[in-house]
Amino acid sequence: MKIKKLFISIIGGILLIIGIIMIIVPGPAYLIIPAGLGILGTEYIWARRMHDKFKNGLQKFLKLKKLKR
Repeated sequence: MKIKKLFISIIGGILLIIGIIMIIVPGPAYLIIPAGLGILGTEYIWARRMHDKFKNGLQKFLKLKKLKR
């Protein structure tokens, strides 16, 4: 189980770091950061909470955008 947690931490952490870098340089940070948080969220509560906040915010944004049409 420790190997699984280590693997998830490395992969999720790498994606999260790449996503944060993509905020500065061109790239799809809005896709990579939630993916990293989703992977980390399988093992860490803080990442799950951040992922849920992002998901709820995205749903609200899409709902507002749909209403403006």
